Amino acid sequence: MAAQAVVCYIDGMQTPIDPRYPEMRRRRFRPIPVRMLVPNVITLLAICAGLTAIRLSTEGRMELAVAAIVLAAVLDGVDGRVARLIKGQSKFGAELDSLADFVNFGVAPGLILYFWQLHDLNNVGWIAAMIFAISGGLRLARFNATMDDPNKPPFAANFFTGVPAPAGAIAVLLPIYLGFLGLPMPPATLTASYTLLIAFLMVSRLPVFSGKAARWRVPPEMVLPAFVAVVLMVALLIGYPWHMLSVGSVLYLLSLPVGWKSYRDQERAFAAQTAAVVPSAAEAATPFAPPSSAASQDERPTHLN
Repeated sequence: MAAQAVVCYIDGMQTPIDPRYPEMRRRRFRPIPVRMLVPNVITLLAICAGLTAIRLSTEGRMELAVAAIVLAAVLDGVDGRVARLIKGQSKFGAELDSLADFVNFGVAPGLILYFWQLHDLNNVGWIAAMIFAISGGLRLARFNATMDDPNKPPFAANFFTGVPAPAGAIAVLLPIYLGFLGLPMPPATLTASYTLLIAFLMVSRLPVFSGKAARWRVPPEMVLPAFVAVVLMVALLIGYPWHMLSVGSVLYLLSLPVGWKSYRDQERAFAAQTAAVVPSAAEAATPFAPPSSAASQDERPTHLN
């Protein structure tokens, strides 16, 4: 008896499968290594922290909401480094990280500010919060679109274009940090203006030093002091979170002109180096210059009398 063909759908097309040929079975996905899942799990935990921050802000627990945003920023800094360390990078992970950044550092901080004070301005406050969230999404979309730009100069790898989303989210919450320190609450219009300023810095073309491409090296004699400094910073952040976040946000904003100046200096140096290389290459291409018209006239034989 002839073997009966089985009909199945592969990639949306009706395809008969003969049982006599096992290689024609339905294609299956290959097993995914665990090292590819670890960074994505960290990113999902960051999304959970961002969504929890939104819920806590609606319930009026602002301190916990801000702490959840800080936790999301820490997890965002960890997932990429873990992925590079264990070689777990993937296109899926990159897209998931962009989605997490939009939720955690665009939507969540805007809603926290709105529930904290911007709601006093009614529609104006909501527009300010919405513009901040949209600016975070646009900044992330531009980063993904220009990440593999081949026309970037070599030194541009040390700089972001605009304030990165995690830093913008931490900086935009500065009025809340100051409120937690017991300072008088600023006017709602001032908070809205400050929110729009940070949103503008995120979508601007301002070069911001990143330090990702920098190769940091610690001398052997400074290893133990470096460990002590890190532990001290973590202890201060836990013991005096609002003081540290306030000082860090102010210092970061004050450092933006320094990054811009460093970018301009490197840009001018690169342009001068390129301008010096081009003429030398042109001279090397034509080592023998054609004789001038005056020289050719002098080399002609004189007429005989």
